[in-house]
Amino acid sequence: MGSPTVIGTTGPLEEVDVRVAGPAALTAPALAHLRALGARAAEAPAGRTGPARVAVAGPGPGEITAHTAWADVLPDADASDEATVQAATGMMHVHGRRDAVPRGLAVDYAATCAAVLTVQGLLAGLLGRARGGGGAGEVATGADRAALLTLSQYAAAANAPEAEAVPTAPGGPPFTTSCGTRFELEALDPGPWARFWRELGAPEEAIRAGWPAFQFRYATACAPLPEALHRAAGAVSWARVRQAAAASGAEVCALHALSGRVGEAAAAPWTLTPYAGAGVPPAPDPLPAGTLPLRGLTVLEAGRRIQAPLAAHLLGLLGADVVRIEPPGGDPLRGMPPCASGVSARWLALNRGKRSVEIDIKSVAGQGELRELAAGADVFLHNWAPGKAEQFGLGADALGAVNPRLVYTYTSGAGRLPDAPMGTDFMVQARTGVGEAARPADEPPGPSLMTLIDVLGGLVGAEAVLAGLLLRERTGHGVQVESSLLGAAETLTAPALRRAAAGRDPRRPAGFRRPLRTADGWLAPADDSADAARALSARLRELTSEQAVAALRARGLAATVVTTDLGALPADPRLAGVFTRDAHASLVVPSPWRFA
Repeated sequence: MGSPTVIGTTGPLEEVDVRVAGPAALTAPALAHLRALGARAAEAPAGRTGPARVAVAGPGPGEITAHTAWADVLPDADASDEATVQAATGMMHVHGRRDAVPRGLAVDYAATCAAVLTVQGLLAGLLGRARGGGGAGEVATGADRAALLTLSQYAAAANAPEAEAVPTAPGGPPFTTSCGTRFELEALDPGPWARFWRELGAPEEAIRAGWPAFQFRYATACAPLPEALHRAAGAVSWARVRQAAAASGAEVCALHALSGRVGEAAAAPWTLTPYAGAGVPPAPDPLPAGTLPLRGLTVLEAGRRIQAPLAAHLLGLLGADVVRIEPPGGDPLRGMPPCASGVSARWLALNRGKRSVEIDIKSVAGQGELRELAAGADVFLHNWAPGKAEQFGLGADALGAVNPRLVYTYTSGAGRLPDAPMGTDFMVQARTGVGEAARPADEPPGPSLMTLIDVLGGLVGAEAVLAGLLLRERTGHGVQVESSLLGAAETLTAPALRRAAAGRDPRRPAGFRRPLRTADGWLAPADDSADAARALSARLRELTSEQAVAALRARGLAATVVTTDLGALPADPRLAGVFTRDAHASLVVPSPWRFA
């Protein structure tokens, strides 16, 4: 196989027409992604409420329709828009852990994830038909299902029989320098962490005490750091912070403004590049009718942390046989507390149902073993550090040479940017303006400690794989696919960037999606009901949350109780019967799709 090159203008959805109706929050991201895949689509009418409907039709596959609601597992009254979905599922609680009070994300995170899941469902249905199966004619998802999926690790940990390894108290980055620059810090090992803070003159006791909380912030969505570390950062200039990072091996990234990103975003969150050369005939044994659309396909996943493992997990939910490549001794995150039956509840949320093979990819023998597995696979998916695959002879050209039909997928960080930071969630949030977009105008900009971009990056990665598989069916060629955390961040911030490009304030106004106190907790009004609900806030404080929600609904306003304990989700009557338990007795969130 030669070097990859684009073949003509073949996109997986060329000659496919799309019709869209429903709220822009649920439809706009889906429409943008479908167009980027080659579909023909007119502008959708601007709706604000109700469910969304996305129908795709082409000369071969016929028509497939996706229905995307705000509420698919929650009662309609408790999930009527982004704000109420965030509140009822616990998303406000997780995002607010840093501040010890629930906070709404100012971006439409649940709706954006639901839109990507909608595209995935449509691509999967088209793929099933292209493989010779009858395929589903309809697929349904919901913003509430999407939200529960994004919270699956946190919910599994909260419902495990063991306690967290570190306290889940409020606190965390970003840090602020003496000149007012707010910045994120990344250190994947304790050595660079300690050296960085020593460069800034922080006390040794604070350095030692801060590391566990900082290390676990990806898992807990909070980081109760010693105040001495914030004081050390606040006593020096941004130039001095950068010097300390360079000397220590840590990385820092100043929080970027959305206004500076106008014109910087790419047209699509992924690239699909078919290989040159003669097409390869389709694999034998077409898909049996009535089965999941990826049944019979094999996915090799060599993923770390969240992004690639979640992408492979979604492909497994669609029927693929997922084989996870782990280092000798197994993935060390299998033992990350809290555990269920000896296995990390968080790890299970991303990896249950996968087969695993231990391979030392640093050895010649291990590299040969992985190439042998790739020869019989349909997808190879990884999120290794840049250049690592090529270093070990496991790049797209090398594996494509042994399997010309392979969909080789790299889920990367932020490499396209000229000053790309380390490709981790919070650094990408800082660099791309997510830290500004996620908070309303009266909150200081700062990345959410909920892993927004790792999770959305996993969803975008799975979407890219499905597009690559469908393109392979159309062309007969293997496909090189790349998605990124950067693409996920740009998908999420697209509405804010459009506001900035139009000369408007890209941030949402003060108090946006701010829950209201009640006598025993919190309630969240729907966005359209927020002003009227705030006018009644003094009265609502005297009522229980249930009474306060009932009082607002009696006035024709929409609201729901804010979930503030993920451990109580399975007993929440709004979600009765939604959750199950796996063989380890670990909590399982519902599948993000229903096919019919």
